[in-house]
Amino acid sequence: MTRSLRRDLYAVGAAALLVTAAVLVGRHIQDTSRTLFVDWPPLLASWGPHLGPGTPAAVLLALTTVAYGPTLAARLPWRTLLPLTWGAATAWIFSLALIDGWDRGIARRLTTRYEYLQVIDRFDDIPAALRDFTHHILLDSPDNWPAHIAGHPPAATLTFVLLDRIGLRGGGWAGMWCIIVGATACVAVLVTIRALADETLARRAAPFLVLAPAAVWMGTSADAYFAAVAAWAVALLALSVTRRSLWWSGASGLLFGLTCYLSYGLTLVALIAAAVLLLGRHGIREHPALLVPLLAGFVVVPATFTLAGFDWWEAYRLLVTRYHQGAGGIRPYDYWVWANLACTVLITGLATVAGLRRTSAALLSRRADTPDRTAEPRLALLVSAALLALLVADLSGMSKAETERIWLPFALWLLPSCALLPHPRAWLIGQVVLALLLNHLLLTGW
Repeated sequence: MTRSLRRDLYAVGAAALLVTAAVLVGRHIQDTSRTLFVDWPPLLASWGPHLGPGTPAAVLLALTTVAYGPTLAARLPWRTLLPLTWGAATAWIFSLALIDGWDRGIARRLTTRYEYLQVIDRFDDIPAALRDFTHHILLDSPDNWPAHIAGHPPAATLTFVLLDRIGLRGGGWAGMWCIIVGATACVAVLVTIRALADETLARRAAPFLVLAPAAVWMGTSADAYFAAVAAWAVALLALSVTRRSLWWSGASGLLFGLTCYLSYGLTLVALIAAAVLLLGRHGIREHPALLVPLLAGFVVVPATFTLAGFDWWEAYRLLVTRYHQGAGGIRPYDYWVWANLACTVLITGLATVAGLRRTSAALLSRRADTPDRTAEPRLALLVSAALLALLVADLSGMSKAETERIWLPFALWLLPSCALLPHPRAWLIGQVVLALLLNHLLLTGW
């Protein structure tokens, strides 16, 4: 066993202990004071071993991808690899969701009392609903919004309103939208890595992005859709600075603006964007005009919502109050500030823990004679920016529990660290075993 592999296993062991501690300490807190508001800490889930119609498909897909995924990812033409990655990721998310059955796993996910489809009829007059949006955020306000509507800017809810308007009504269509669009985030991450690091690392990362344990929560969650929008904003920015494209720059800015109006917490994607600009600084220096369409595109969505009468800053201020009016104000920060990290281990898998260990090594081992364009340090910088964004979200105190869902947009950017690992099939087996155990032993929900 090499020294590097031994260090990987030490990191994995420490992460396993962290998860174990989060389960045991969380169980004690919940049993004694009931202040966590989760049934199976640190996850919002309950114990319920079960099989479902998605079980055979999930197992078959996992075995096939582990056996052939690394080889195909290395050999297929790039233009073939991207749609295949999207298709495989979609199938993995869909099959995991179907372990709970079509009704519970997909069709009812976005129709519960906390979810977006509960308020479709209150957006018959969209401009009036936007002007009145902030008046219903606080718990003591008249007709207060359900938790997820109050907790997000209105672009999140409007997505499902517009789906309803074009005839894609109900939880089934909403769930499939989140699965299909959410799975494209894998492609966006690959495009970004290829543009900023190199194609070889992107190819190595592909199977890990497909078989991520995070797929358990991407089907079906609106946060999967948010993750895809944010990922494509980053990917288009990477393409714009490497290909000197004004069109990609403008499109990236437009998606960054939309991202901020899908979730307040996704403003932290700016840290990943900053890493992209740092890695692509030569393109910016040669073509500073790229910043013009980027900024112009960025203001489109904020300007549209502001002119329609929605005040983002006022809404966020009220949300902070609403957060502390509910479970967020009771859940203990001193538990969740580290238990959230245990949730991150569960959604990204132990392979990612080892990958992050190698990421830190790639950054720390850079010597003065190491070229600035070396692929592995560039990938490490991108991954580190995502990790920093996640840690800032954690320390903010506005992410106490349910981070297995809420942090999907950041967690996806940690998975490419697995491209630094040797023996990918062995690590992939660990990833799929974790995902299958989580989905078959627990009933996840929000």
